[in-house]
Amino acid sequence: QVQLVESGGGLVQIGGSLRLSCAASGGTFSSYNMGWFRQAPGKEREYVSAITYNGGATYYRDSVKGRFTISRDNAKNTVYLQMDSLKPEDTAVYYCAAGMTAWSTGLYDYWGQGTQVTVSS
Repeated sequence: QVQLVESGGGLVQIGGSLRLSCAASGGTFSSYNMGWFRQAPGKEREYVSAITYNGGATYYRDSVKGRFTISRDNAKNTVYLQMDSLKPEDTAVYYCAAGMTAWSTGLYDYWGQGTQVTVSS
């Protein structure tokens, strides 16, 4: 059983930056593909970004390409999401997820509790 705990969310102005962290425990972190999702009120969950178990490949949804960067540190059992040039439409609860299914499927087995990101003028 893998436990995931996100941190780093908060209130930021338009154009600002935040770095989300997701610390994993209870499993072999380096075996899991990791993903970030987000869900805004009244909207469906979106698949934001992903990174393979060894960091060899990454995925970004079109709306965050060039602004968000996913990375992982397998020695620290942590995955990060650096978010720059934030826009109001990035406001959502952000969740990290872990799984062994191919990241392209968007299917994950373990989920964190989420961290709120609010982008405001």
